[in-house]
Amino acid sequence: MVPHFPGANPRKRGSIKRDDSIGTTAVPDGRFLRRRLGGPPGRQTVVAACCVVLSLSAGVLAAVPAAQADPPDPAAKKKQLDSQIQTQRGELNEASDQLAKSVAAYTQAEAQYQAVQVKYAAAQGKLAAAKAADLVAAGKLKAAELALQTAMDEVTAGEQLLDAKKAVAGRAVRSAYQQQNSLVGLSIVLRGASPADLATGMQVQRNVFGIQGNAITNLNNAQAQLANKRVKVQAAEQAVAAQRAEAAKTVKEVTALTLQVAADKAEAAKVAATRLTAQQAAEKEKNTELAQYNALVSERTRVEQILIARARAEKAAAARRKAAREAAERAKAKKEHRPPRNIPDDPGSSSGLSFPIDTYITSPYGMRFHPILHVWKLHDGTDFGAGCGTPIHAAASGVVTDRYYNGGYGNRLFLSNGIIRGSSITTVYNHLSRYKVRVGQHVSKGQVIGYVGTTGYSTGCHLHFMVYQDGQVVNPMKWL
Repeated sequence: MVPHFPGANPRKRGSIKRDDSIGTTAVPDGRFLRRRLGGPPGRQTVVAACCVVLSLSAGVLAAVPAAQADPPDPAAKKKQLDSQIQTQRGELNEASDQLAKSVAAYTQAEAQYQAVQVKYAAAQGKLAAAKAADLVAAGKLKAAELALQTAMDEVTAGEQLLDAKKAVAGRAVRSAYQQQNSLVGLSIVLRGASPADLATGMQVQRNVFGIQGNAITNLNNAQAQLANKRVKVQAAEQAVAAQRAEAAKTVKEVTALTLQVAADKAEAAKVAATRLTAQQAAEKEKNTELAQYNALVSERTRVEQILIARARAEKAAAARRKAAREAAERAKAKKEHRPPRNIPDDPGSSSGLSFPIDTYITSPYGMRFHPILHVWKLHDGTDFGAGCGTPIHAAASGVVTDRYYNGGYGNRLFLSNGIIRGSSITTVYNHLSRYKVRVGQHVSKGQVIGYVGTTGYSTGCHLHFMVYQDGQVVNPMKWL
């Protein structure tokens, strides 16, 4: 009997819920994780490794180490694309609930952060424009008030000038009134003793009357100018009123936008805090998964060695049995004096495997691209959807070699089915809720060996069914 797989200590069992149903993986892309979390490169390596989502189990074989696995060939990729909807659904089922929620929460927080930043920037832009408009309005108001003051000063000066003109005109009028005697001209002539005196008197009379006419004309002009200046004052007062209204409007807008900017800034700070919390939660989940992944990598290495050794031992035993049959046939032929007949290989079973559960497939075997973590990985079995407690039947007759709990696969049961179609076959049943058979027990094809559960990394009740051919994991559907 081959020893049990290491790691079966019940005291080390965890309570993590996740479907660890993958095998070899491609190298994680750290750039994606940096885009997702925006953190320093040191933390991204932690984020990158968990994207493999706990591949291994007690028997995942790869032709090359997991870190050097190549992406699928074009044919496999085409097949995967043809069944994209089903594959994506199954892949999302495998993803850790908490990891998916953490990444979704961070994505939502990032989108909200970007939106509030845009809103905050827009409010700041509007506030800056409003402040600029307020400065312009204040400048216009100041200019209008200065123009009004100038117009009022001009009216005051015009009123003073008009008063002076009125005084001059008054004196001229009084003089004319006092001299409106019709003999004034004759008196001037009669007083004159000579023609020169007479000419001088006549000139004086003309000057007096000219001064009187000019005073009246200047008075009229001053009154007209004062009226024009008063019209300018009215226009300036209207302009000042309009500019005051515009200035008041811009002040109101600046006040409202200042409050809006303060509110947007507070909202941005709140969303930034939420974003940081979501980022830290996502990193914590990825760190947790990395630790689980590293533990499962060690288990996978040990299990691979055990399964390969088991397959080699089984085939060697079959070869020895064939050699014994050939020796017996040669001895018999010699005794009967005839040529020995050809002895075929140990045929074992040739009927293949049967479905462990008569139900639908939720996630097929094969390479796939993780929709959240953006890495290629192998889904190393076929998932059958069924309620917890549904009986699981042996796919073929065999001996129970191991059963134990694993953090990724949950409760596992290994059934060595012997040589089938010339290959050593081992079937593995994962996420069981409980066992129905014990280690070392021989079971028949179709016999109930356990019950469907959701132990380990699992998001719901289902059976993760695996087939190992000569120690290497293969697509179960080629045997069912």
